[in-house]
Amino acid sequence: MKIAVIQLSSIGISTDKLSAYMRTCSNKGVSIVVLGEYLLNRFFKELKKTPLSMIKEQSDHHIQALKEMAKTYDLNIIAPLILVKSNKIYKTITRITPTRVQTYHQQILINYKHWNEEQFFDNAIETLKEPMQFKLGKFKFAVLAGFEVHFDPFWQIFDEKNVDVVLIPTLSTFSSHERWRNLLSMRAFTHSTYIIRANRIGEYDDNGVAWEFYGDSLAISPEGEVLEYLGNYEEVLITSVEKDALKEAKSWGFRDALKKREK
Repeated sequence: MKIAVIQLSSIGISTDKLSAYMRTCSNKGVSIVVLGEYLLNRFFKELKKTPLSMIKEQSDHHIQALKEMAKTYDLNIIAPLILVKSNKIYKTITRITPTRVQTYHQQILINYKHWNEEQFFDNAIETLKEPMQFKLGKFKFAVLAGFEVHFDPFWQIFDEKNVDVVLIPTLSTFSSHERWRNLLSMRAFTHSTYIIRANRIGEYDDNGVAWEFYGDSLAISPEGEVLEYLGNYEEVLITSVEKDALKEAKSWGFRDALKKREK
């Protein structure tokens, strides 16, 4: 099965460029397209200065456009979106298919002093639930927000549910390039999954300090090896996932060792 990452900066309200890329992916036999965080909406620090009505209008517009693209090009589209309901604002990831829209509310948000999404968004702080999962063809997929990659309980769920491929939209910046590669490679290997990471490009000026969103969208094998990756430009990555590679990786027996010890 072929999976694509469309690596862009924030696209604003226009979807013409995105539609052109979706058409290209469809023509190349892609089944799933993954977009990075804050690609369809502005970065959250910019959202602080944006009226809720404008955020809602933009997100509603993008959902409708993506529904049309999914139907026209027969695609599953994984798209982070900022949703507004009853004057509350939520950080989510949507899966848009030719027939339905599935939404996942990010459960653990960044809460650092310089980057505090937890304070800004209205996402509930509660007992963790299973992230978005779905089956397509012979594969079991899961979707996880970038910051959530750091937390073990999600990966324990993926082991229990026999997830084959984890799709991860991110927005990574500063000097985190190698750290993210090491983290994702470790997760892929120890949990015997493919990882497809979609990172945004572009820049945010924070009072004269440039936050560079450096791209490096990539595909990692269940053996923890980086199969393909992008630079820091507008590009498309198309990769394939194979059942045989998953079977070989699972011969390490990590999941089996845990199942023997389940109560």
